[in-house]
Amino acid sequence: MTEAGLPYRRGEGREAPSIREQLNRVEHFQTVADVFKQLDDTTRIRIFWLLCHCEECVLNISSLLEMSSPAVSHHLRPLKNSGLIVSRRVGKEVYYRAADSEESRLLHKMIEQVMEITCPDLWG
Repeated sequence: MTEAGLPYRRGEGREAPSIREQLNRVEHFQTVADVFKQLDDTTRIRIFWLLCHCEECVLNISSLLEMSSPAVSHHLRPLKNSGLIVSRRVGKEVYYRAADSEESRLLHKMIEQVMEITCPDLWG
């Protein structure tokens, strides 16, 4: 889009410069894409959903999902890197839970709505 306007004018309003400005902020759209990349794997969604409801260590997550610990760790890494989950260490054990962020809350709500289940309201 050029500064002169849109090729097809259908009543371009005052919001057009603002829309152009937002579309040029590719890094913002990349952030959204990175969060949604977490949805490309059923196991990752299951782990995230579990961690929205409780804090767990890798061994317990492995047991609940009937998976090996290395496989669970493989899925935890991108969830943590994306900021959807956080961890804390207690001695030798690391516990994971959903991050207290708008992105985590929105993703959890979306999962809840798509699956048509009602989850306990964890964030008030």
